[in-house]
Amino acid sequence: MAPAAVAAARRRARENNVAFRATILTLYPDMFPGLLGQSLSGKALDRGDWSLDCVQIRDFTTDRHRTVDDTPAGGGAGMVLKPDVLAKAIDHASEGDDRPRLLMSPRGKPLSQKRVRELAASDGAIIVCGRFEGVDQRVIDGRQLEEISIGDYILSGGEPAAMILLDAIVRILPGVMGNALSGEHESFEGGLLEHPHYTRPQVWEGLEIPGVLTSGNHAAIDRWRREEAEKLTRERRPDLLPDQPFRK
Repeated sequence: MAPAAVAAARRRARENNVAFRATILTLYPDMFPGLLGQSLSGKALDRGDWSLDCVQIRDFTTDRHRTVDDTPAGGGAGMVLKPDVLAKAIDHASEGDDRPRLLMSPRGKPLSQKRVRELAASDGAIIVCGRFEGVDQRVIDGRQLEEISIGDYILSGGEPAAMILLDAIVRILPGVMGNALSGEHESFEGGLLEHPHYTRPQVWEGLEIPGVLTSGNHAAIDRWRREEAEKLTRERRPDLLPDQPFRK
């Protein structure tokens, strides 16, 4: 979103005493407003019925290369967003702010119309858009991020998912459209949720990477990841469980 457009949206929001404020944490702020700048949501943004700000996660790096990711603890493909960098961005966005902190994630709870209505009735949301293999689990726990999924599939990043979430919310804000339409979301297809991710630093805010991931014992690492994935699936999505019982 261009600086002038952001400033204008903020001004209209202040003038209209806007109730819903969305803050997006992303590595690609130029993606926004994207589809949110069109149709009902775009008109509502122009009127100041809601506001949208983007925070560039990379601005909170401290090295000359502006590094935002590192290799997964325990090995494996892909990269993981660094906890120290992302936490600083979240802290900046949420200073003096009690809006819900959301993380768009394929292993989160499925987005429902009930949750959409709850968010639409709130002051807004701070939405983290992940990239790469995932986000260090310690940030999710330490910053109390609520993981939300829009479906049982993988995107290149959380930005499209954030747009879908906000589109669902904005359309039922007061004054955006007539009577808000209700809908149902289909559940995931089969499969386990993903295990937690960790990366350097080894100790962050007093929390350590689980020792098994730095043990070098790949069989133990694989077993731990499977067990954590099964545990998360039992807790969050029991409907995804296979017919046979899990190993004890």
